[in-house]
Amino acid sequence: MKLFQFLSLSLCSTTFFLLGCASGGVATNPDPFEMTNRRINVFNENLDEKIVRPIALTYKDYSPEIVQQGIGNFFGNLKDIWSFVNNGLQLKPKETLETGARVLVNSTVGIYGLFDFATPMGVQRHSADFGQTLGYWGTPAGPYLVLPLLGPSTLRDTAALLVDRQGDLLSSVHPIVTRNQGTALRLVDKRASYIGMDDRLSEMALDKYTFVRDAYLQRRASQVRRGPPPDEDSPDGQQ
Repeated sequence: MKLFQFLSLSLCSTTFFLLGCASGGVATNPDPFEMTNRRINVFNENLDEKIVRPIALTYKDYSPEIVQQGIGNFFGNLKDIWSFVNNGLQLKPKETLETGARVLVNSTVGIYGLFDFATPMGVQRHSADFGQTLGYWGTPAGPYLVLPLLGPSTLRDTAALLVDRQGDLLSSVHPIVTRNQGTALRLVDKRASYIGMDDRLSEMALDKYTFVRDAYLQRRASQVRRGPPPDEDSPDGQQ
């Protein structure tokens, strides 16, 4: 069994196990597994400090800006393709049409997304994933989780990763070596985009874990909300 398939099945099993354990207490406590989450968060931060961030910093400092921009545009275009599907699943005509237009323009004129001509044309990006789609149709967020390597998530978003993986065109690239190289490059490019922000976050937040958790939950609540904000806050922004 391939490593990712094993991890996916393990992730899914863990997700539904946690759902059974946490049922009934999520509404009042969005982070019932805080102790475990904090330990995983420490592991992620140590890994980032020792390996991921130094590589991303080298990439940012020594790669030509035009190369970095092209790589970021390319992966952004891949993300737009899956966002187009999810905006459609959420029955959002404006977002679906604009996202589809971005993909069409950037995949053709922009040479497979290496150049972003859609943004200067005023075509907005509307990012969407399957976790957001599930939330839009009423699936509760469930408890907050910190995943090894992947970081902040929720029970719903963790389960949705299995579908998001299938919707990622990079996952179908062969040979496997090329796919793994592309995945690593995307990770480095994404991490490089946060260089500087992480330092400001550490200086600003007394408890970085709590700050990131609350910011993530609020952002996801905003993304899955159908209409105006509800009167009372909830983990998924449902009324």
